[in-house]
Amino acid sequence: MNNIEERLKEIKIENYIWIIYIGIILLSWYSNKLEKEYFLTNNPNKKNEYKKTIIIIFTILNLVYTYFLIDSKNSLKNINNNTDKKTKELLNLSFVAATLISISGIILLYVAITDEELDIELAFN
Repeated sequence: MNNIEERLKEIKIENYIWIIYIGIILLSWYSNKLEKEYFLTNNPNKKNEYKKTIIIIFTILNLVYTYFLIDSKNSLKNINNNTDKKTKELLNLSFVAATLISISGIILLYVAITDEELDIELAFN
């Protein structure tokens, strides 16, 4: 019964994360509008607003990625002798994937902060 309650709690948190992703999509849409306006008008205020929006987006994404990395690490800690081999392998792969996604998020945030000329197209998953 405890496992079911724990999983339901995790699903509730994941539902909140989906709401965050919807916010990220809306912010990304807005940032594309700002980027377009900057390139059409060469208005430095639009460039600064775009840059700040992108930094906010990737900061939020890094927080989400960190949550999933911690969650994946906790799943690895809960492995015991009764856990079958395939589940252990999948949990390890999931942890590797979460680690790589977190690293990519940090790199993309760094690019967003340091790209002064808006030369680099940023994408996230």
